[in-house]
Amino acid sequence: MERDSSAGTRLRVLVTRRLPGGVLDPLTRSFEVDQFAKPDDMTPDELARRVRGAAGLVCVVTDRVDRQILDAGEDLQVVANIAVGYDNIDVAYAETRGVVVSNTPNVLTESVAELTWGLILSVTRRLAEGDRLVRAGAWTRWSIDFMLGTELAGKRLGIVGPGRIGTAVANRATAFGMEVVGAVGVDRGEAEDSDRRKFPHQLVSLDELLVTSDVVSLHVPLTDATHHFIDRRRLARMKRSAYLINTSRGAVIDEAALAWALHERLIAGAALDVYEHEPKVHPDLRTLDSAVLVPHLGSGTRETRKAMVQVAVSNVVAVLSGQPPLTPVRV
Repeated sequence: MERDSSAGTRLRVLVTRRLPGGVLDPLTRSFEVDQFAKPDDMTPDELARRVRGAAGLVCVVTDRVDRQILDAGEDLQVVANIAVGYDNIDVAYAETRGVVVSNTPNVLTESVAELTWGLILSVTRRLAEGDRLVRAGAWTRWSIDFMLGTELAGKRLGIVGPGRIGTAVANRATAFGMEVVGAVGVDRGEAEDSDRRKFPHQLVSLDELLVTSDVVSLHVPLTDATHHFIDRRRLARMKRSAYLINTSRGAVIDEAALAWALHERLIAGAALDVYEHEPKVHPDLRTLDSAVLVPHLGSGTRETRKAMVQVAVSNVVAVLSGQPPLTPVRV
């Protein structure tokens, strides 16, 4: 229901970020909106304080909605995460409290796939490295063996986690003349079976993918099973000429292991959009020209971010109006 009949007032929704103008209109028409206006993240104490008495919470991936927050928000009915991933939320505990958790799938598939290809091209053709060279005034002349990269045509792209985004990345590979293989990599039950049925390319074992792929792109959620999924052992299985791309979650890769592999030239390069301890990046990675590092831009287009917020808002409106959420998360 839209109103708290016991108090005779409108239900309150806490929004943890400044959002584009107009996207909150569906909320403000029916509910009291408490929007955090500062550019910084809310501290856990601030979030716990302001979530008290709120019926809805619209949050982002950097907001930790753990037991402390869920207990503080004893009136919460819905937590709408502006992201596909939801590792920042204790979904299982939310379910025990009867709190609906939702995410924003589908709407960011294309933008993340586009950025993934931007990273692939940047690391294989040394674009970021070349940009730094030019800006530093260190480019003195053209020569036939200067800053040679790697062509993609005829190479193999390995997709680890062939879900919606992984499939969108794979489908663009034909434009570059690449062969595609996929491997789910970890047992995800029904989700894994669904991925296998929908992925329109060859599926191989994870080990075969790592051993044979020239570019390995990660598209798995962050779970207990995928934390540090790419470690020293798996990096050592890759080709020395291979490139690793990550636009999923930072902690899927052991960053210390990746820095070691790049330093020892066990792989040719890596391009990362996400990191273990954002916004901190492993210091050794920052010193390596073979690493392309961008600041979590996967969904960073005006169109996609607006669509993500609209989905999150729609989920809150639905739940607080007594309807099922559009995109619920279940464990």
